[in-house]
Amino acid sequence: MQSILDAQRAAFMAELPVTVAARRDRLRRAIAMLMGNQQRFCDALCDDFGHRSQEQSLLTDIAASIAPLRHALKQLDRWSRPEKKPVLFPLGLLGGRAWVEYQPKGVVGIIAPWNFPVNLVMSPLAGVLAAGNRAMMKTSEFTPRVAALFEELGARYFDASEVAFVSGGAEVGKAFAALPFDHLLFTGATGIGRHILHAAADNLTPVTLELGGKSPVILGRSADIARATERVVIGKMLNAGQICLAPDYLLVPADREEAVVAGLQAAASAQYPTLLANTDYTAIINDRHHERLTGWIEDARAKGAEVIVVNPANEDFAGSNSRKLPLHIIRGATDAMTVMQEEIFGPILPIRSYDTIDDAIAEVNRRDRPLALYHFGTDEAERRRLLDRTISGGVTLDDVVFHVSQEELPFGGIGPSGMGAYHGEAGFRTFSHARSIYRQPKIDVARLAGLKPPYGAATRRSIAKQIKG
Repeated sequence: MQSILDAQRAAFMAELPVTVAARRDRLRRAIAMLMGNQQRFCDALCDDFGHRSQEQSLLTDIAASIAPLRHALKQLDRWSRPEKKPVLFPLGLLGGRAWVEYQPKGVVGIIAPWNFPVNLVMSPLAGVLAAGNRAMMKTSEFTPRVAALFEELGARYFDASEVAFVSGGAEVGKAFAALPFDHLLFTGATGIGRHILHAAADNLTPVTLELGGKSPVILGRSADIARATERVVIGKMLNAGQICLAPDYLLVPADREEAVVAGLQAAASAQYPTLLANTDYTAIINDRHHERLTGWIEDARAKGAEVIVVNPANEDFAGSNSRKLPLHIIRGATDAMTVMQEEIFGPILPIRSYDTIDDAIAEVNRRDRPLALYHFGTDEAERRRLLDRTISGGVTLDDVVFHVSQEELPFGGIGPSGMGAYHGEAGFRTFSHARSIYRQPKIDVARLAGLKPPYGAATRRSIAKQIKG
C-alpha cells in the first residue's frame, strides 16, 4: 500500500496543475465503470448479503453513486473557479488584490463500510476526483465479492497511479489508516472512528469521519400518523435497517403511542406482506450481526419491554436458514436496554413516549449528538423550537433519510456522529486546499502604513485606525 501511495503522489506532483479536462476524464471513467457493470455489482451485492434486492442495489448503490459523479461533472467549472476576496482599506484602492484558489490536496484515502459498499466508495470519489486528487480505497472485508469486483474493474478503468482499490481485514485497515495520506475519509462505527483518528494523528493527516449514532424521530401531536409511520417504516426497513441514517428510536406523545404502533404495523405489513421469499427485503449482512440483533431483542424482552414482531404471514424465521429479520417494535424501551444504548443498525425500532416537546428535546440532548434528526408535524413553533434547541449532523423534516440525497447539502455528523462533511460543493471543498493569495500593489505600502522603520507618526496613525476599526 505504501508503494501505491508513493506512486500516486509522484504522479500527482508530476501532473500539477491538474486540469479541468483531466478531472472530467476521471469522473467520466468512474461513471462508465458503474454504468457498464451494473448487473455484476448487483450480483456481487446480493451474494455478499445472502440476499439483497436488485432494485434496491440499483437505487442505493448504482444510481446513488452515478448521480453525484454526474453532478460533479456539471458543477466542476463553478466549483473550481477562483474566488475574489475583499482587501482591507485602503489597499484595495491602491491596487492590492486578494483571492482564493482551490488546489487538490494530493492523495486521498477512503475507508468504506459494508452496508452500501459501492455507494460509500464512489460517492465520495466524486468530490475527490473533481478536486483533482488521486485516490486509494480500502473496501470492506465483509463484502468480499464487491471488493474483488472493484479490484478487477478499477484496474481496467484507471491506472493504479490514479485510483487504486485494496482489500483485506482489520490488520490491512489499520495499516491503511496509518498511511500518510493528504486526506482520509472514514465511514463506519464510532468506536472504530476513534482508532482511525489516532492513526491519522501521527501523520497529521486531515480526517473526515462519517459515523452514526442514535438518530431520533420526533412525532409531534400535529403529525399525520399514517403518513409519518409509513415513511418511518420505509427508512427503517430499507436495507433491513443497516443504514447509518436509519431512524434509531421514536419519540411520540404518550396519548398517541397506540396509534403510532398500529400505524407502524400496518405500514410494514403493506410494504412487506411476506419477508422470507420477498425479493424486496434484504438480509442481515452476516451471522455475527444477526446474532447481535437477536441478542439485543432478547435483552429488551428480559428487561420488561413489550416486543412486537411484525410478521404478517406468520413465517418461521427460526426454522429458516435465512438471515432475514422482521421489524421488531420495542415498547417500553428503557435506558437499561442495549437497544437504547447502542446504534441498532437493523430492523429494531424502540419507542419512547413524551408529554411535552421540551421533554422530547431533553431526551435527545442527554444523548450523544446524532447524525440525523427527524420531525413530523405541522406545528411550526414546535418545529422551530426543536431545530433551535437540538444539535445534529443533519435534519429531514416530514420524512427520514432524504437529506442525504440532496447533493448540495453538506453531509456529515458532529461530535460522536462524525466530523467534517462532503457531498457536492462541500465535498469539493473538503478535498481541496483553499490557497489564499494576496498581490501587493507597486506603491510603497510599508512606508505609507508606517510598517517600515524608523517608526513614527504614520505608524501611530496605522495603529490607531486598526484599533478603532
